[in-house]
Amino acid sequence: MSRYHSYLNSTVSILSEYDSNTPFSLFIKRFFSKHKKYGSRDRRLISDYCYQYFRTGKAFSNLSMEEKVLVGIFLSSSGPNPMLETHKPEWNEIADSSFPVKAEHIELKIEVLLNTLFPWNNELSKGIEFDEFARSFFIKPSVFFRFRPGKKEAVISKLNNYMILFNEITDITISVEGNSKLDQFLNIDSEIVIQDLSSQKVGGFLSDVLLDNELKVWDCCAASGGKSLMAFDINSTIKLSVSDIRDSILHNLDTRFKAAGIKKYDRFKVDLTSKQTSISNSPFDVIIADLPCSGSGTWSRTPEQLYNFKEKQISKYSELQRRIVSNAVPHLKKGGVFVYITCSVFKKENEENIEFFKEEYNFEELTREVLKGYHQKADSMFVSVLKAPQI
Repeated sequence: MSRYHSYLNSTVSILSEYDSNTPFSLFIKRFFSKHKKYGSRDRRLISDYCYQYFRTGKAFSNLSMEEKVLVGIFLSSSGPNPMLETHKPEWNEIADSSFPVKAEHIELKIEVLLNTLFPWNNELSKGIEFDEFARSFFIKPSVFFRFRPGKKEAVISKLNNYMILFNEITDITISVEGNSKLDQFLNIDSEIVIQDLSSQKVGGFLSDVLLDNELKVWDCCAASGGKSLMAFDINSTIKLSVSDIRDSILHNLDTRFKAAGIKKYDRFKVDLTSKQTSISNSPFDVIIADLPCSGSGTWSRTPEQLYNFKEKQISKYSELQRRIVSNAVPHLKKGGVFVYITCSVFKKENEENIEFFKEEYNFEELTREVLKGYHQKADSMFVSVLKAPQI
């Protein structure tokens, strides 16, 4: 049996064992920890093949798992591939062809392929170009990071010394390929913050509302703390509060903030799905709400979520977001600013929620944007900046 026959068998075996309730990145890490026979190259290739299977989403349900893996590899490849050469040499000959040519070769019109892959076109936020967005699922995203203040020169020097190829996107933003082992020579959170390009663009909206000194800022769904770190780097005088529903997240935030040199902050556990009569340091000048969502704008990075998604979840997340916001808004000062963020491309989670909040709380919307990351091998996001009435 050739190496690539073995790889295909291993890929199918792993996919058959996968529990969709677990992020695939965590599942595959645990799998390889238990099965030591796989070398580093084997792990990388088999992981890629699994992800390429998930990239086919809801399409090709009539195919066997083996065939669907190969289709995923074919549509994701930008050139010849040894897996295709072993199993589908006729596909390998045109692996560098355009996406429409590949679709035609597997006897599918591109419109049919994309609509089957992502069958929720009617649910998209205004401004999302369906064809380009759907095609992006077959493109592996880049890794983006930003420099911490004053660290750019030292970081660039290290990248050059370790011969890491990079693209300078902005004065503070770099992109590298996904297999770059940055943590081996850079101090994460001290020198750089690994953060998607669209997430970094949210910083532009935060800069506009973090102008005054000693503003009281609450990151109410802090998760990994990326928005808090960005807010601190924009204005280090802010009086920062962070919260989440999970103890493990808050512990991780302590570790991350220590590495980042953030010493003064208040952090607390809170469940914003229920009404909160008392919140530490309330009321706030600015509330940042990077809300739990479908994550549909990140599915090129986590394609197993595309593969497993069900349409009913859109309304479920929209309702959850409304509940969280309704319990956070009472802790916003009169005239304060509420920054609403999702990494979703669905209008029910985005503009439809914003229209609801504007009517419900008499908010003035200062700005709104769909951040279309699929043009730049990045995530897609939605942000709206809302101002509470003065009285």
